[in-house]
Amino acid sequence: MMKITTQFDAGSVIVTDLSNPADIRLKLRPDNASDFAQWFYFRLQGAAYQNCVMHFENAASSAYPAGWEDYQAVASYDRQNWFRVPSRYENGVFTIDHTPLANSVYYAYFEPYSNEQHLNLLGDAQGSGLCQIDDLGSTVQGRDINLLTIGNQVASDLKVWIIARQHPGETMAEWFIEGLLGRLLDSQDPTARALLDGATFYIVPNMNPDGAVLGNLRTNAAGANLNREWLEPTVERSPEVYYVREKMQETGVDLFLDIHGDEAIPFVFAAGTEGVPSYNERMAALETQFKTAFLAASPDFQDVHGYDKDKPGEANLSMATAWVGEHFRCLAYTLEMPFKDNDNLPDSDFGWNGQRSLRLGESILSAILNVLPDLRA
Repeated sequence: MMKITTQFDAGSVIVTDLSNPADIRLKLRPDNASDFAQWFYFRLQGAAYQNCVMHFENAASSAYPAGWEDYQAVASYDRQNWFRVPSRYENGVFTIDHTPLANSVYYAYFEPYSNEQHLNLLGDAQGSGLCQIDDLGSTVQGRDINLLTIGNQVASDLKVWIIARQHPGETMAEWFIEGLLGRLLDSQDPTARALLDGATFYIVPNMNPDGAVLGNLRTNAAGANLNREWLEPTVERSPEVYYVREKMQETGVDLFLDIHGDEAIPFVFAAGTEGVPSYNERMAALETQFKTAFLAASPDFQDVHGYDKDKPGEANLSMATAWVGEHFRCLAYTLEMPFKDNDNLPDSDFGWNGQRSLRLGESILSAILNVLPDLRA
């Protein structure tokens, strides 16, 4: 007898009809306190060697319908090794067509990054002896908002801030942080040593732990899209932003990176601060320098495809990159990775995945090192 369950960290789907393996009817479940729906993660049992055709009936009314085009879902038998499975989007319905080879199989929108992994990541970082963990405050549901500080923390150090998973369903962002931390905390890595000679890193691996555990795509437990809260955050609605922003004002910021995933665009790309009032030729040159160095560091990065650039003065200052870039007059970037595959270097078996995100996190340190001497005017 078939069974679908979601009673685990980040589990999310609505089952409409499970009577026929060739016609399983499902719906995307909205975030707990908002209408955003796109993330799914569920366990199917009792269907070994049966062709399972799973239809998501409300895909057309999801947050990003274009995200289903040319997208393949991911699956795993052990929650360690994830692979892409045949999927299609037709007439507003997203369909997974897969024959599992075991009685227990998991399907997800992207390779998950669990709260246990998050806590282990913090523990491993602290165990390096190079990292200090601080608690900035509590989320709406009482989870910890943790900051990792790596470096000498002297006044002369450049201050590099990196945050990830404002949108909790964008799990590739925390995989990216895992890779970045692994390299930065390697005392034998010359790039890491050179960086920490002149900079202190402030890293928030998961800005939205409530949303991550709840299986939300885009919002926290109060229904707030954290990346629209930076102008006037409150402890009641967006404590995650409130406490991080407060700490930033205490330390200062010379370089800011906000790590995300994009549902529709099948490329790795960056979005800068062209539309903020203080944007000038010096900042444009810094942006070009950073992107040129990142292109050299990773063939997965590109600068042809991405978002349209904001016109002068038209940036949305409630977004993290715009607010930080304007407030601190610093180089600030939003980095986006795909939920689909990276069309620059496609991989039919795995698409874009956790390991590729991790490697990108490692490589960005080379770009940061390149611009470090020029960050302060």
